[in-house]
Amino acid sequence: MPAPVLFDRSTVVGTMTSLGTAFVLGSIIGIERQLRQRNAGLRTLTLVAVGAAAFVHLGGRLLGAEGESRIIAYVVSGIGFLGAGVIMKEGAQVRGLNTAATLWGTAAVGAFAGAGLLVESALVGAFVLGSNTLLRPVVNAINRRPISAGETEALYQVHVLCAPESVSRARDLLYDQLERSQYPVREVLILSEGEDIVELAAALVPTSARSEDLDAIVAHLSLEDSIASATWTVSTIA
Repeated sequence: MPAPVLFDRSTVVGTMTSLGTAFVLGSIIGIERQLRQRNAGLRTLTLVAVGAAAFVHLGGRLLGAEGESRIIAYVVSGIGFLGAGVIMKEGAQVRGLNTAATLWGTAAVGAFAGAGLLVESALVGAFVLGSNTLLRPVVNAINRRPISAGETEALYQVHVLCAPESVSRARDLLYDQLERSQYPVREVLILSEGEDIVELAAALVPTSARSEDLDAIVAHLSLEDSIASATWTVSTIA
């Protein structure tokens, strides 16, 4: 393999063009994320784009198309690890998935730029930016709609409050009442535990549930002496 030329005006211009394109497009995507105060903002996304472009361009300079292909594979896996670092689980909620996906898309912008496919890089950048901006009103409209069991897989939970000494009895009542109503229980969790009161939650096996049935179940549980109060909730499954 011939040694790379240390300085060649045309290749340096090509490198500057690739890195500059990645810098500009990464910055545009990053500005939108920075304005929305996301974890990965302007500097992070610009660096991801420029870094991906630099490595892919280097692979192409050293080994041609084969080198670019090798580096692209490593960029994809490396960005996967970086994206995993911004994903956080808070209780039943998972946060950071959009940020991780934006990192992944921005790396693709840089990879295209590094390979010299500048128009394609701009197109990918436009689609990444559009996904985060143009689709936002659609997402907000969907999220404002009430959760419907017929349209989404939902997690139903029946909650009861009881005294600490009544936890075993309350857990048995939860199981019995829900099984009698043909709603299988996945697990019963202790959500909070104090000196005077304990909150239990029976998570149902993901299924469709009728609000009338759950209302009847919690009404029946509320009549039990060992249970202070009962209610039910529904949320989407992350």
